[in-house]
Amino acid sequence: MRRIRYLLSLIVLGISLAACGSSESVADVASSGTTASSASAKEAKGSRDNSIRVLTPEASGTEVYENMDASIDASNASDGYVMVKYTGSAAKVRMLIETPAGNTYNYLMDLDGNYAVYPLSEGSGTYKIGVYENLHDDQYAAAFTQSVNVTLKDEYSMFLYPNAYVNFNANSNAVKKGQELAASANTDLEVVENVYHYIINNITYDYDKAETVQSGYVPTVDSTLASGTGICFDYASLMGAMLRSQGIPTRLEIGYAGTEYHAWISVYTDDTGWIDNVIEFDGSKWTLMDPTLGSYANTSTVKKYLQDDTYYQLKYKY
Repeated sequence: MRRIRYLLSLIVLGISLAACGSSESVADVASSGTTASSASAKEAKGSRDNSIRVLTPEASGTEVYENMDASIDASNASDGYVMVKYTGSAAKVRMLIETPAGNTYNYLMDLDGNYAVYPLSEGSGTYKIGVYENLHDDQYAAAFTQSVNVTLKDEYSMFLYPNAYVNFNANSNAVKKGQELAASANTDLEVVENVYHYIINNITYDYDKAETVQSGYVPTVDSTLASGTGICFDYASLMGAMLRSQGIPTRLEIGYAGTEYHAWISVYTDDTGWIDNVIEFDGSKWTLMDPTLGSYANTSTVKKYLQDDTYYQLKYKY
């Protein structure tokens, strides 16, 4: 008989992330007009190559662990990801990744029998990967667990691939829009600027969605782009897809902004290194990399952040 595990403190990101950008921490929604930065992206061709560069995750089959209920393909773990699928019969399944540092990443799995991509984002070491079937309420049983020893090639590649929370492909409208916005750029940092300003001026915060979003919610980047609305998770995922598909490593980060659970991004360029824990771009340097708060750049929340460099407390990187 399987050992039953009680997961009484599951990370339910959908509900927790709904708090970001709540009426207590932000004021009026941003204008939906296009800024000069995003408009200029259409006007002149920059010197930077803006070709779409989408890396495709593969379940190569060279290192596979499985039983009758689940399969873990770790063939490309050195690139910073594993692929996991569930093939059992449970109506609700969660996949947990315990990192070398002891942090636990918790995902609600799709039940379509296909592989999904999950990042190994906390460095080299031993990751414990487990697939857990829901029995009832918060009671789960381990369907399959496996420890995988990982030596990463670098610290960037896992933040270039699509994954469960930043999901895109070469045909995604978000990727095509990112290419359009990158057309005028001469550098990676100018791509970041163009995409950032497009996001904060064309995506407005969806308060109704924040009030009704369900546990296990996962962003869909093309839906966010088409609707022009979203919660912080949507903002970060969309910007992440646009930048990753331009070859710019982008972390979707989850933690706390003040006391609210929140999602934002950090990006890497050769000229700057990782840009994180910052809050505004003045045309020459960044002091903002949070597309949700960027939509409310004159609020008391942003001013409070400027006076408190501990405002963001990072917990998870995707």
